[in-house]
Amino acid sequence: MDGVSFAVAPGETLGIVGESGCGKSTLARLLLRLIEPDAGGVTFDGEDVRAASASRMKRLRRDMQLVFQDPYASLNPRLTIEDTVGFSLLVHGTPRAEARERARALLGRVGLDPRLYGRRYAHELSGGQRQRVNIARALVLDPRLLVLDEPVSALDKSVQAQVLNLLQELKVERALTYVFISHDLNVIEYVSDRVLVMYLGEVVETGSAEALARAPKHPYTQALFASAPSMDPDRRMDRLPIAGDPPNPIDPPSGCRFRTRCPFAMPRCAENPPPLVPVSAAHEVACYLYEPAPAALA
Repeated sequence: MDGVSFAVAPGETLGIVGESGCGKSTLARLLLRLIEPDAGGVTFDGEDVRAASASRMKRLRRDMQLVFQDPYASLNPRLTIEDTVGFSLLVHGTPRAEARERARALLGRVGLDPRLYGRRYAHELSGGQRQRVNIARALVLDPRLLVLDEPVSALDKSVQAQVLNLLQELKVERALTYVFISHDLNVIEYVSDRVLVMYLGEVVETGSAEALARAPKHPYTQALFASAPSMDPDRRMDRLPIAGDPPNPIDPPSGCRFRTRCPFAMPRCAENPPPLVPVSAAHEVACYLYEPAPAALA
């Protein structure tokens, strides 16, 4: 993770997209200080999260919650569903009877009847039902920020749509702010107000979801959109939009990290990493092709 810097406004949904291994999940854990950063900082509502004490961090985690990618591995197989949802309340000092009552109410809100599902265990639920439990568990402390790490990637398309619609409803009801991580461009475009495109631990493009969908600028972002399958038989893919494998993240290429796979790579791309430069009011890209005064292109 190098030089990743961004801000999320209250009530906004920031989508983070990129292929596997680009650092999305690491970034999610850094935001909540589940991983200690080597440098830099995270500020939440004006407070430095990295400098917070253990007791203060416990309080901050009421306001910042994470929905994990795997809906089964993130649930305790020894706890019933209502105990799973209410466990966080017990940790924060809520009486057991009240915690159970709140957990049952929230299970009902995410579409799981507590009379039918409350005393079941994780292995007795489907993938979509497990992810609803994960969402309820994240919401039980009434957070303000929800970091969702590929919350629908393990679900089939019909269940994905149900969970995404539920998340949209909950966001409005509870005035939530989302950081939504996914490798699926369709999902990101559907839920996000603004999108951050990552490649090998760096931000290569950022802008409104509409701007990126209408006119992606960075060659990597263009390749991502070009690789999305189309239902139009006249838009068959004649050649791969992107070739080769990502370089080793431990020893990345010099300069622009995408240059080894980029069809527009120039000699200067190997010298220094390009900075993010604005291409419109709400759109920035890290590519020498979009310099204000571009040099002669090879």
